[in-house]
Amino acid sequence: MNKEIIVGVVGSGAMGGGIAQVAATAGHGTVVYDTDENALDKAKSNLSTVFNKLVEKGKLNLDESKKIFSLIKFTNTFSELSACKLVIEAIIENLEVKQKVFTDLEKIVSADCVLASNTSSLSITSIASACAKPERVIGIHFFNPASLMPLVEIIPGISTKKNIAEEIKSLMIVWQKIPVIAKDTPGFIVNRVARPFYGESIRIYEEGIADFATIDSIMRENGFKMGPFELMDMIGNDVNYTVTETVWKQFFYDPKYKPSLTQKRLFEAKHFGRKTGRGYYDYSKEDIRGQMADENTSQIQNLKSEIFLRVLAMLINEAADALYYGVATKEDIDLAMTKGVNYPKGLLKWADEIGIEKILSILEKLYSEYSEDRYRPSVLLRKMVREGKKKIFE
Repeated sequence: MNKEIIVGVVGSGAMGGGIAQVAATAGHGTVVYDTDENALDKAKSNLSTVFNKLVEKGKLNLDESKKIFSLIKFTNTFSELSACKLVIEAIIENLEVKQKVFTDLEKIVSADCVLASNTSSLSITSIASACAKPERVIGIHFFNPASLMPLVEIIPGISTKKNIAEEIKSLMIVWQKIPVIAKDTPGFIVNRVARPFYGESIRIYEEGIADFATIDSIMRENGFKMGPFELMDMIGNDVNYTVTETVWKQFFYDPKYKPSLTQKRLFEAKHFGRKTGRGYYDYSKEDIRGQMADENTSQIQNLKSEIFLRVLAMLINEAADALYYGVATKEDIDLAMTKGVNYPKGLLKWADEIGIEKILSILEKLYSEYSEDRYRPSVLLRKMVREGKKKIFE
């Protein structure tokens, strides 16, 4: 795929607008389609503001800004997407709605147009199954905000032509993104591996071991830019809970991914986090970060090692399972977690530093204590210890 291709974006929300910005900045003519004219106007206004700020910060000059912005066309006429060679769908996370969009796209685009979904958790194979040519359907999952976050997960479905994944990977590099290739499994890499960061932290809270502020502070002390509860509040508890529930259902209700009642109640109460003013924290208070840092100092010091290692061991366990089941290479798994969710280290390399035996010991203790499948150690970790292997990266 070359710079001359026209890129289509279906959906003019935050993700759609961000993807359009990235494509246009790389020099592509870009068509942003939405059925809602008000949404299109808002997207156009938002992007105009973004480019003005980039000029103010000296990241673009005025002429560059105008040239990039001129490459983006906003339309509510579906047929305007007909000339595109790559169309990226960025709409609601609903399988039936996405399938309808893809079947409609097939009627107007050329036979060699690649159709991509920005889904974060739905099966690419399921989306493609509605198409006459499922071999040209692929997942291109950007992270929010798309213009700033470097990681892009590329997900071929079962029917996707083998060359398309490599073509998209090359294109993402041209777009100055960091691409990783993932198997079409629930949550792909990041939304699968990251589940214990939230789920195990909530479990620790539910057991009365520590409160939200304490757990957040502990994780920040150990290199994470944000704790799990403040991060969920930033992402939105509606979004995070929906992804958690989707991954759980798609894994045939595996207890490892079981959602928590704590988050479900927040979801039901519409306490979605920062965007609603209340989530795990009350955002009517002026300095939430300061509030969290000051609370429970003695408790933080007493529990930080136990809590941190419990959450980290669960994360490493999930990363090890992803590697064992061929979701991605060990390099791509670590790259995804550092570039997609800003983890301080790749989880598999972190396991090597701490020691595979120590991580397995923590997991086996939890598994023995709780007798729950959520704590079952990865077969990979067990095999490595049994065979005397010390490191994943050897």
